Amino acid sequence: MTRSLPSLPVRPHPSPAARLFPAPRVDPVGEALHLLRLDGALYCRSELTAPSGIDLPPFDDLLFLHVVTSGRAWLTVGGQPPRALDQGSVALVAPGVAHRLTSGPSQRATPLFDIPVETLSERYEVLRHGGGGETTLATCSVLRLDHAASARILAELPPALVVDVWSGDDLGWVHSTMRLIAREAAADRPGGETVLTRLADVLAVQVLRAWLDEGASSTQGWLAALHDEHVGAALAAVHRAPAHPWTLDGLAAVAHLSRSAFAARFTALVGEPAMRYVTWWRLRLAHDRLVAGDLSVASVAHGVGYVSEAAFSRAFRRELGVAPGEVRRRRPAPLPRSPEVVRDPAVVP
Repeated sequence: MTRSLPSLPVRPHPSPAARLFPAPRVDPVGEALHLLRLDGALYCRSELTAPSGIDLPPFDDLLFLHVVTSGRAWLTVGGQPPRALDQGSVALVAPGVAHRLTSGPSQRATPLFDIPVETLSERYEVLRHGGGGETTLATCSVLRLDHAASARILAELPPALVVDVWSGDDLGWVHSTMRLIAREAAADRPGGETVLTRLADVLAVQVLRAWLDEGASSTQGWLAALHDEHVGAALAAVHRAPAHPWTLDGLAAVAHLSRSAFAARFTALVGEPAMRYVTWWRLRLAHDRLVAGDLSVASVAHGVGYVSEAAFSRAFRRELGVAPGEVRRRRPAPLPRSPEVVRDPAVVP
């Protein structure tokens, strides 16, 4: 049952914070997307011949992006019915979701790591699999999203997002990107790997953008809050200036609401109090900056609004269960890899 939102008495005299972050000029959804930092961990050009099937395992912190450049594949996610992916289809599968790509809706699948691949570089490989029948070509990417905003977006991401390039009126951007991906995937040209990996990153962000643009129908959650005229303005202000000395009164002024109306509306939409969100955002942002390893703990603390490094360290450990210095020394774990083989490219197994 959806909770009703509180009424919205407007604050008549904006504070200096409201003048600094004027609500009518912000695009909270666009700004949230701009914050995303997407990193391609692995790219695979798949050449599949019927009958074929690949069983892809779940990864807790990784997205799968499948782009069908020729032929047809069937995507099965969890207990959902198989869905056809024709030429021009793009599927983005959420972290932690197992799925299958097959040549037919009832085709059996082979575990991904039981299928040998041809490794062309540290991050790019070719997979050839199937019985030699009708061919489907696809580019599959394994992607990381690294930013505090990513955690909120991924929490609301459905198991799979599918965009059909040829069915939408406003998908010219996908057409252009798909044509370039198909061209680079079919050719063996100098620099092709770099171009292909960058295009896959762009396409993933574009799919997320299309999904975010449709998020206005949500009634609760972070996306619904971003679309809300009042709470979205406050969220955008916090995202842009995490080091600002935010107070509940200051955020209410940015939202052009009374203190009580803003507090109630923020909690109803986001699911937690406004100042609790500010703390979460600052510490998650600090975590991302520490993982990058370019700044000292003191610099990171100051950059997210903490005057005292000791206070920051206490809050960080309380929120994330680990000391800031330990996070700074960490790096993302390498991906499991399929067995490698060296093949004549002209031979299809």
